[in-house]
Amino acid sequence: MNQKRDYYEVLGVPRDASEADIKSAYRKLAVKYHPDRNPGDKDAEEKFKEAAEAYSVLSDPEKRARYDRYGHSGLQGGGFSGFDPTIFADFGDILGEFFGFGDIFGARRRRGPERGADLRYDLKISFREAAFGLKTKIKIPRQETCSDCNGRGTARGKSPVVCSYCHGTGQVRYQQGFFSISRTCGQCNGAGRVIRDPCPVCHGQGRVRKEKVLEIKIPAGVDNGARLRIQGEGEAGTGGGPPGDLYVIIYVEEHPFFQRQGNNLYCQVPIGIAQAVLGGEISVPTLDGEEKLTIPEGTQSGTVFRLRNKGIVSLGERGRGDLFVTVNVVIPTKLSKEQRQLFERLAKLSKDEEVNQEKNIFEKVKDIFG
Repeated sequence: MNQKRDYYEVLGVPRDASEADIKSAYRKLAVKYHPDRNPGDKDAEEKFKEAAEAYSVLSDPEKRARYDRYGHSGLQGGGFSGFDPTIFADFGDILGEFFGFGDIFGARRRRGPERGADLRYDLKISFREAAFGLKTKIKIPRQETCSDCNGRGTARGKSPVVCSYCHGTGQVRYQQGFFSISRTCGQCNGAGRVIRDPCPVCHGQGRVRKEKVLEIKIPAGVDNGARLRIQGEGEAGTGGGPPGDLYVIIYVEEHPFFQRQGNNLYCQVPIGIAQAVLGGEISVPTLDGEEKLTIPEGTQSGTVFRLRNKGIVSLGERGRGDLFVTVNVVIPTKLSKEQRQLFERLAKLSKDEEVNQEKNIFEKVKDIFG
């Protein structure tokens, strides 16, 4: 009789391996040596069984403690055994995904009602619509419950019959190697029932594809990328399951004048030299129309003015953001003869002041450098 290998060696993990490491190592070996991947390979089957036995011991704290202290002899008698077939229930779904059968060791049950799929709709709106909100209609292509058979999939007056292949269990069991496996029944796809007289409208599917027109309300203050969930407006469920949801993704067009940061708006407005020097009043565009803005005397280019409550509505809250207006003084590039004469005269009048400014600068430099 061959001597058993060390369980840690079988799984390829150190003796201080964590529970998660042991589980991960077993998964990899179970997938690699599973009989469905290695049909007729007795060596692979033995390695699969060896890995299962090692995991059944090392995953159990009490068994692992006895094994660490006494080795394989510590598992003999006293109600302990090396191989525990119940561990396969932990990996029924995982192995099923790898090997193409839906139920291993009874891990899954007959297919029941299933929720419908969620849907996504991309909606493009203008900057102003995002700021103030709107009501609009959208068309959604989706699967809806067949009204002719109410989702049953059978013709009127008819009912599904028990599957003759799996006898209504939705599973077919068979023996493979040293353990028993249950596959999803291929005749009824796990439903346990088959439709002999399909609905002529949905052809037995229980759902039909239709286009639904929905009126939706976009709240004021939504921003680019916002996601609105409309419950129950996704695709219809199957077998009496609930419908999915509809997610409307908002895309906001850029504005040629305003830039948005949160609930605040920003813009730039040009003013002339005379307005900057003498001051005055200018008109500033806002989302609510034109607004008067007073420019003080001697305003410098780049000065920012704040218009309160002229920004975006706070989504789901009271109040609005502000509008920040940056004024840029425009220097003329071409002057008329009269304008040149006026600027030359201004230059002469300002010469003494400019000289005094230069003296002040030189005095400050001397103070700095001694």
